[in-house]
Amino acid sequence: MKNLPTHHDSRIATVLDEHVIEIVSDSGEGAQRCGQSLAAIAARMGNGIWTVEIIPAEIQPPARSVAGASGNRVRIGARRIESGGDEADLVVAFNEQVLLGRVRAGELKHGARILLEGMWREHPDPRIAASYAAAVDELAAAGYRVIEIPMERECRTLVGDPRKGKNMFALGILCNIYSLDLQLARDQIALIFRKKAASVIESNVTLVEAGHAWAETHLDFKFRIPAERVTTPQIVVNGNTAAALGVLASGMEICAMYPITPATSASHYLSEVFEKVGGIVHQAEDELAACAFAIGASYAGKCAITITSGPGYSLKQEALGLAVMAEIPLVVLNVQRGGPSTGQPTKTEQGDLLATVFGSHGDAPKVVMATSTIEDCFYAIITARKIAETFNMVVVVLSDANLATAQQPFARPQFSETWLAPPVDQSPIPPGAKPYDWDPVTGIARRFIPGQPGGMHTITGLAHDRNSRVAYDPVINAEGLRHRSLKLAALQRTLVPPTVHGGDTGDLLVIGWGSTKGVIEEAVDRLRGEGLAVSSMHLRFLQPMAGGIKEIMARFPRVMTIEQNWSDTLEDGVIDDTNRRYSALAMMLRARYLVDVDCWSEVRGQPLKPGRLCEVIRGRLPGRQQKEVAS
Repeated sequence: MKNLPTHHDSRIATVLDEHVIEIVSDSGEGAQRCGQSLAAIAARMGNGIWTVEIIPAEIQPPARSVAGASGNRVRIGARRIESGGDEADLVVAFNEQVLLGRVRAGELKHGARILLEGMWREHPDPRIAASYAAAVDELAAAGYRVIEIPMERECRTLVGDPRKGKNMFALGILCNIYSLDLQLARDQIALIFRKKAASVIESNVTLVEAGHAWAETHLDFKFRIPAERVTTPQIVVNGNTAAALGVLASGMEICAMYPITPATSASHYLSEVFEKVGGIVHQAEDELAACAFAIGASYAGKCAITITSGPGYSLKQEALGLAVMAEIPLVVLNVQRGGPSTGQPTKTEQGDLLATVFGSHGDAPKVVMATSTIEDCFYAIITARKIAETFNMVVVVLSDANLATAQQPFARPQFSETWLAPPVDQSPIPPGAKPYDWDPVTGIARRFIPGQPGGMHTITGLAHDRNSRVAYDPVINAEGLRHRSLKLAALQRTLVPPTVHGGDTGDLLVIGWGSTKGVIEEAVDRLRGEGLAVSSMHLRFLQPMAGGIKEIMARFPRVMTIEQNWSDTLEDGVIDDTNRRYSALAMMLRARYLVDVDCWSEVRGQPLKPGRLCEVIRGRLPGRQQKEVAS
């Protein structure tokens, strides 16, 4: 172990606009908690933050494996942050192997500072010691600034199991490096371990203080990221928790689910709090049963939600067709992950758009929305419930693994009566009224509830007439199809056209959906700062799409989408205009509006980076395409 010099802390903090920090370790060493805590402390200081969880594909991958990194990426800024940013400026790593995995994946800036657990240099196994020394030499030769820190040795003097303590020691180091309030760190520890014994809180606070003191004595650099004064109460949660809070705020009372990554934490949170406000979480025996349970609850008068991810959504589609045919309101939260099949359970992707819009056999119109920020995960669920009950429809809300696990502060919502759907009309049904008395303009029929005077009826997945009686008459079947489709048109007439970020006209319009909003807009802002005429538009409603989209696209000579689902590239030698597969939204826009929409996709399982998007967009601007192809 190399000895580090000691000095009195006379460092002058370098003022930064932002920094990206990674904390990585083997699974079970607490790197994720360290990163989450750092983000929460910075947010309490008034900084903008965005976190990205680093999750291995396996629950417990082999220790010290290049592919086994577990941890968190934290972007801290002087202003509001809307994405995970570019490569890391500083990394804390508990062993050199997980660090090498991140380096080889291109996740570190050239010259980044690395704070590395140094105990491996003196490991009794000479192979491990040699591997560590070789890695440090390799990193130093590549231009990284490696600082070896005896984290485990320092923690061993404070706790019995240093492996379970060095995450808090590392948190103390980071609080010192970034000039974060140590008392806020103590408060955060007390919050995290509030259900534990006082001794647990005390030992973790001691570890944080020890790390802070070690950094003061041994490090020769320090940073400060100015914080904006926060004038309104804020909350810091991830997207799944925000969505669960939206379920509570919307007044829904039933959540039916089956555990699936990365959606499960939303229902876990609901299971802790839902009962306190009269709701229940039902874990069914499988995905289809969960969907059927939610449909039954809605049929009985309680608007319900079912929460899942891509594979679970596939299994629910038979039941979703029943909800469409029977016109029962239902909200579905689909937290997308890599696919198809089991795919990449812990990685982010936007591969379910076409499945949600067109899935289920037959013509089964559903409303499809996509959340774009952590805050939007909250409000989208509220909107979805109101639409579901107003139009008696299935509403699918698309999130993804990026939003599910990312943290971002937003203004604490103040409850509003407007969040709630109007109460179900349970007054007696007038004589002669029918359960499917479709409105000729909107396609909406009054919702009948079992037990309602005069409202006795059955529901069926078979074609039926206005009385809900099974009918195989082709005219009656077409009538039902028409009125179910009219609901989408009726909703579309109420939607506000999307806004354009940047100029109203220009050389290129970038269109996105879902969690790519922040990173696309950041890239657009950078490019506009270079004098390039680039704008963006983000879609919240994907079915139906709001009016005005074609008119907006017409103002730009070039239009492209940026998505996280697959698309072929013309640079591939076997792909041409006749066989190219476009990304999902590009395909839909081309078909609906007959506009030549280009696309670019990345499906690495990681959130997009603004620097990479700037490179891509520059290459699509007029006069630059030939240069891009040639390179």
